[in-house]
Amino acid sequence: MSEPIGQQLGFWTVAPFGCLLVAIAVLPLVAEKWLSTHRNQAILAGVFAVPMIVYLIARFGQAGLRVSATAGENYIAFIVLLVALFTISGGIYITGNLVATPRHNLAFLLAGAALANIIGTLGASMLLIRPLLRANSERKYAVHTVVFFIFMVCNIAGMLLPLGPPLYLGFLQGIPFTWFAHLWPQWLLGLGLTTIAYLGFEIHYYRREPIEAKLLDEADYVPMRVSGKINILLFGCVIAIMMLSGVLDGAGEAIRFPFLREILLAAIILASLRVAPKGPRAANNFRWAPMVEVAVLFAGIFATMIPALALLEARGSALGLSQPWHYFWTAGGLSAFLDNAPAFLTFMAAAQGQLGVTSAGALVGTHAAGGFAFSPAQFLAAISSGSVMMGAITYVGNAPNLAVRAIAEHSGLKMPSFFGYMKYSLTILIPILLVVTVVFFI
Repeated sequence: MSEPIGQQLGFWTVAPFGCLLVAIAVLPLVAEKWLSTHRNQAILAGVFAVPMIVYLIARFGQAGLRVSATAGENYIAFIVLLVALFTISGGIYITGNLVATPRHNLAFLLAGAALANIIGTLGASMLLIRPLLRANSERKYAVHTVVFFIFMVCNIAGMLLPLGPPLYLGFLQGIPFTWFAHLWPQWLLGLGLTTIAYLGFEIHYYRREPIEAKLLDEADYVPMRVSGKINILLFGCVIAIMMLSGVLDGAGEAIRFPFLREILLAAIILASLRVAPKGPRAANNFRWAPMVEVAVLFAGIFATMIPALALLEARGSALGLSQPWHYFWTAGGLSAFLDNAPAFLTFMAAAQGQLGVTSAGALVGTHAAGGFAFSPAQFLAAISSGSVMMGAITYVGNAPNLAVRAIAEHSGLKMPSFFGYMKYSLTILIPILLVVTVVFFI
């Protein structure tokens, strides 16, 4: 029996993956106009991805073709779910203009934190950011509320169900759909501490608001209403399909067609576009451009990360990561600057190699393995928590961060620069992450 591909690959094969991630992180800062077209996004992805796929197939023959095909299947499953959540959330419009008191702003953040585990962080962010901005349009001090919205709704809240990056990638690799609900203590502590910090900021700034701004805000009050309610039912259908993934995968294997789940999700996408009312989507200024950008760039990521995952699975023990807190901070640190989805997969593969387990699904085991005093589930919890929570440290740590920033600036709110945002995140989040580390991962 031939050696696994990861034992035969040179470390140089990780370079295209690393270069692509660095390019995705840096180009929006230095060449935003060039990267804004889908053609140039495709060029960027293709320059790194196509040579790697050709090399794998030429070097390893059928084995290279198999791993490439598996990566392709995972990519299709990943993108179809994101498109479904993006499409459905775009068809729901929340009207009205609430008074932006600390109580109402906190209600927005907590509602988003709950919705992030039902419709994904991207769906919850797109659904709530516009009504939150409308409510705060008369406020002089509103930037901190949007920053905490990114912390909580775009990132920390999305830990309990794998409905979006990065956890959905773990689900595709074999982690049970409901396993992530075991992260509720980390979710509750991280979200609770962030909420307390927000209340401190919000009460401070609300006391400094000019009385004229408060009176204008109260005069502009309009009760909230929800239009496009049929899409709420469609969200329920998506969750049902995801929970039945095991059954659908088995049926797909029986008929040798691996995309039954994706066919059903595609039908829901069409229902949202054709059956649901078009008014809410128009009111949301719904555009496909953000989703196209994600699809194009992640095609490159999925292709170039094949060698990285294979190497880490085969040689993960060489990294010297021996405790859960090591994984919490390394997976989280990479997530902060190079997007949390590939970071999550990278360190999940490293944990497999470190622990000597043959599948991602084995990482949910609760007994010590690989000669360590910790169980695979403790390592997986650290990787999952770090990847999700530390995606909030920079704008590029998670796709919804940039989307929320763009919508806020389009509304007229001057958001902090890249490093200005990091002043908030390092000051507020690092102490919270240290508490989470001490309580759960040491």
